[in-house]
Amino acid sequence: MLSNVIRTTTAAAFLMTAGVLSAQPPVRVEAQPEATSVATYRAKQILGAKILIQGNTAIGTVDDIIFDSAGNMDYLVVVNEGKFITVPWDATKFDLKTQTALLNITPEIYKMIPTYTGTTYPDFWAPTYRVGVYKYYGLSPRELRRIDRRIP
Repeated sequence: MLSNVIRTTTAAAFLMTAGVLSAQPPVRVEAQPEATSVATYRAKQILGAKILIQGNTAIGTVDDIIFDSAGNMDYLVVVNEGKFITVPWDATKFDLKTQTALLNITPEIYKMIPTYTGTTYPDFWAPTYRVGVYKYYGLSPRELRRIDRRIP
């Protein structure tokens, strides 16, 4: 009986070590480069920020932020004396310390940008509107990143 226990224990130990001995050597993982920090913004840093154009001319303040359905910032709504303009997020360069943003457009171009009131917002994602707005800032609209939400 004791010899059966010893044989069984020895066989079990052999089987357990055989798996370990035949295992592949560990794979070396190269160190990953450190991720570069991404600029982060808080809504309260942006809302109320003064918007400047070329010549340090103030044209208004940020009244609203428009996000797409994926949560990406798409536009800023800038207000000046009750009139609103749409500014593509990509057109702004923020200085959070002074709570200002610079738009690289001339006063002449600024005067051509269509305005609207707080009661008649445009269709921000209509293709003709997007292309028209981005054109004033010398940009092309990025591709819309729509998320399809299917109801089961």
